[in-house]
Amino acid sequence: MKNFYPDQYKQDKNYGIKHNYLKEQFEDYDLIFEELKNVVRNSDFTLGSSVDELEKAIAKEAGTKFAIGVGSGTDAIRLSLKAIGIGPGDEVIAPSYTFYATIGAIATTGAKPVLVDVRSDYNINPEEVIKKINKKTKAIVPVHWSGRPCEMKTLMDISKNFNIPIVEDACHALQAEYHQKRCGSFGLAGCFSFHPLKNLNVWGDGGIICTNDEELNYKLKLIRNHGLIDRNTCIEYGYNSRLDTIQAVVAKYVLDNKLEKITNLRRRNADFLDSNLSDIDFINLVDRDVHLKEVHHLYMFSSNERIQIVEHLTKNGIDAKIHYPIPMHLQPASKKYKYNNSDFPISELLANSTISIPVHEFITFDNLNHMVKTIKSYR
Repeated sequence: MKNFYPDQYKQDKNYGIKHNYLKEQFEDYDLIFEELKNVVRNSDFTLGSSVDELEKAIAKEAGTKFAIGVGSGTDAIRLSLKAIGIGPGDEVIAPSYTFYATIGAIATTGAKPVLVDVRSDYNINPEEVIKKINKKTKAIVPVHWSGRPCEMKTLMDISKNFNIPIVEDACHALQAEYHQKRCGSFGLAGCFSFHPLKNLNVWGDGGIICTNDEELNYKLKLIRNHGLIDRNTCIEYGYNSRLDTIQAVVAKYVLDNKLEKITNLRRRNADFLDSNLSDIDFINLVDRDVHLKEVHHLYMFSSNERIQIVEHLTKNGIDAKIHYPIPMHLQPASKKYKYNNSDFPISELLANSTISIPVHEFITFDNLNHMVKTIKSYR
């Protein structure tokens, strides 16, 4: 199978207004190189001191007692599930409208992903969660899609009433808040990604798990590193999912110097788009909630004329994308779970109508005005 990413990177460069802003976000690499010299001097490439420093800083940022650096956001979800004992014969509830990694992390534990529909805000519908709970249900994985917090009060009530732990997929949602409480701090575990296109990004893959549970913190730090309690003693066979020291340095640099600005600019850009697109009758915006702080990993709207609008935008130099055209229950990998068309109508409606346009921190007011003008000129 061909590696499709290089071609995608080349294609992304053709647009004047891009989702892919990798070149811009890493232009200060010389400053980070200076910090990386210490890693080389210390030769602590694997779980070095910078990982410890980042873990403390992210725990503080997320409002939790502990944080555990791992190899990716996907591993953050998978290892969290494994650490609470989930495996073959178990069921884990998650939304059908999400990125592949959410469901893949569940499936690769050996558990069955039990999918449910979402609401019109792209997030899991708590009422549908209740319908799927049975004696095999061992966890719920809500996804704070695109940095919009889920309805956490209701989900936490469900968790308490049924004694089922919540593992938050907060990979899009660092600094997002539900009623002034940070996403990733509600459930037993909160999982974040440091993928290069996430709001807090590194130079490769990386992730982190936040928790207030001391026992889970211990278990995760154990199983991310082969189950080693010291150099010579393995007390439980585990995994190799260590956050690289180099990536920890990059993440700490972004956290200390950029993240607050990144969040504020994304929110500013989304507010501008909301204000200027709200009166267009052929698109539908997500209703905003004053009790939610969204961090806008993506900016999305929906339309019954998606194909034509995407063509119109791309012809005008705007990298309009579809996140994502096939919901998880209709993916080829889900055939063995025997889901059907129309099982989750809202997920299917969003998958058939959603458009994403760039909202990241490098989008200028000229870019914003061009996107608004182009959308309005569709008709």
